[in-house]
This record gives sequence, structure tokens and C-alpha cells, in this order.
Amino acid sequence: MPASAALPAVPDQEAIVKASAWVAPLRTEISRVLVGQTVLVDRLLVALLTNGHVLLEGVPGIAKTLAVRTLAGTLRAKFQRIQFTPDLLPADVIGTMVYHPKDGTFTPRLGPVFANLVLADEINRAPAKVQSALLEAMQERQVTIGEATHKLPDPFMVLATQNPIDQEGTYTLPEAQLDRFLLKVRVTYPTPAEERKVLDAMATSAPKLDVNQITDVATISASRLVVNDLFMDEKIRDYIVAIINATRHPETLAPHLKLLIRCGASPRGTINLALAAKALAFLAGRNYVVPQDIKDLAPDILRHRILLSYEAEAEGVTSEDVVKALLDKLPVP
Repeated sequence: MPASAALPAVPDQEAIVKASAWVAPLRTEISRVLVGQTVLVDRLLVALLTNGHVLLEGVPGIAKTLAVRTLAGTLRAKFQRIQFTPDLLPADVIGTMVYHPKDGTFTPRLGPVFANLVLADEINRAPAKVQSALLEAMQERQVTIGEATHKLPDPFMVLATQNPIDQEGTYTLPEAQLDRFLLKVRVTYPTPAEERKVLDAMATSAPKLDVNQITDVATISASRLVVNDLFMDEKIRDYIVAIINATRHPETLAPHLKLLIRCGASPRGTINLALAAKALAFLAGRNYVVPQDIKDLAPDILRHRILLSYEAEAEGVTSEDVVKALLDKLPVP
């Protein structure tokens, strides 16, 4: 095998411990403000380690925005929040050209999307033109203003929120944009014990929401290089492909599932599931991926990539139900 085609060396346990030294302090710092929501925090860290975008869906008041703000506060990185509204324009997000009458020239004014972490609050309230402008930024990591193309910072992450209940004044996100999100995370209510802690900490007119900066962009970038080289067995790679293929041809596992799925996941889902699984293994302090990493992440990777049929919607079947049925029927390596 030529040297250029040789597989990278798998980092040893010492390298994992050294590269992930920032993870535990960062989790601790976030927990000072955010009660519970450990799965949500882990998914945000997975996205941070893979340079992916995250869509957070949940009812109002369950700390979606607070989670993103707190994560941003623990990083020495540029953070911007964009409140999406029906009257928002693409220029409000990516920027515009400013005319200077004194010398008759135009100069670009860069928009708030030029940040390392961008909170797109209530993203489904923005019209199609804004969604299209954001789509280029999410996929190409660049934006076009006038005739010039401007590169976005590295890392660049869109952390978007949406409310699944309120449909008035909202726009359904196009499938092409949904597919650009690494994860779609359902944020749920806290447990009674967690809610009591929220009550004790937040029932004041001035809750303490400040956090200390734990790590920086350079450290995150170095950790990403380690994540990329984690070991993934051939059987686990085949398992990932089998899961994605089952979303496209569910009849191979169970005939009735064919009636529930209108369109399966794209190859981007295959890539994202593998990369996210490596990041989850890294957060667990391992230099290898196990099948449980795949099973844990599959719902978040696939719930926005599977289009359900009208029959499924009529029967109240969700994408989570379909993913669970597929995972239950597929043999685990």
C-alpha cells in the first residue's frame, strides 16, 4: 500500500486523556447554570467536536436558548444571537453592501452570521429567502455579498431552536436545509428533582447565569483531529450503512415499514452518524467506537432525515418510532 493511502494511527489512551482534558471542566461549568439536560449538553459537545450544526426542538421555557448561551460562555470564541422573525431579510443575517456617496464606492458590512457560534433563535419564523441565505452559510461555510465571497470563521456552528407547537407565523424548514443539520435534538421537560433544583436556583429576579471561559478555539480544533482518527471497526461501519439503507428499503426488514417511510436518509446521514459516533466515543474517554454509540445517536441523526408517509402521520407514528423499529430489527455487531 502506498504511504499516502496508509490509515492514520489510532490515538492511544494517553492522547485521548490529554486531548479531552477540557471536557470535564466544561461540563462542570455548564452544570452551574444548566440543571440536568445531560443528553442535550453531550449532543452540543458532539457538534462542537465535528463542526456540525444542531437543531434544538422543544416547547418554550425548557432552556434551549440558555443551553446554547451557556456553552458559548465557556468558550473563548465569538458568539452571536439572531432572533428570527417573519420580516427578517437576508441582509440582516449575512450582511450587505454599504454605499459611500463621498467617493462613490461600496464596502461590505458583514452580518451577525460571521461568528464561531450562531444562535438562530426560532429559526422556523424566517421566510424562504433568509433560509436560502443561511443554507449557503451552513453548507459552504461562506456567504456571498454583492459579487464577493467571504469565508466564515473556523469553527462555524449554527445552533438553531424551534418550537414544535406554535405554527402561526412559521415556515416549514426545507428538507435541503434540515439535511445540513448534523443533529436534531428533542429537548424534553426536566424531571421533578431537576425542576426543584431549577426552582431553587432561578426563582429570583437576578439569577446567576455567568460562566467562566474554559477552553478556546485552538483546543477544540486540536481535539477534532484526534476525533477524526478514532478507531471504527469494519463491522460497525457496515452497521451504519445497514441502518441508513434500511431507511430507504425498510421492506427488507418488515413489510409494514415500507408504508410508513416516504423517503429515507441521504448519504450525508451515513457520514454524520459515523463522525458523531467518534465524537461520542471521545467524550466517553475511548479511542474506539462501540455499537451503542451508533444506537444512541441514530435517533438524533435520522429524525429529520426520514420523511414519513401520510399513512404514518395519520396513525400518529413518529420518526423516532420508525428508527426504533429499524434498530430493533437490525442485528447488532
